[in-house]
Order: sequence, then C-alpha cells, then structure tokens
Amino acid sequence: MIGRNGLPSDFAAAAVFLAGAGSSYITGHSLFVDGGMSAH
Repeated sequence: MIGRNGLPSDFAAAAVFLAGAGSSYITGHSLFVDGGMSAH
C-alpha cells in the first residue's frame, strides 16, 4: 500500500494510458487504481 489517498492526477494518468496507443493490445483486464488496497 502506498499509504495516501489517490490524487486526481493518479486517476487521470490511468485514463490517459487506457485512451492512448500504449494500451491498444490490452483487452479484458481490470486496472485497479487504488494504491495497492486491493492487494492487501
């Protein structure tokens, strides 16, 4: 866990990645932007 609340820029970075060409080959995956809380 990162130990802090997520910032709007944390979530925006994930959205920009998913909307960009770098994620063009990703299908059927859940991207958790939660600072590691789901792994705890």
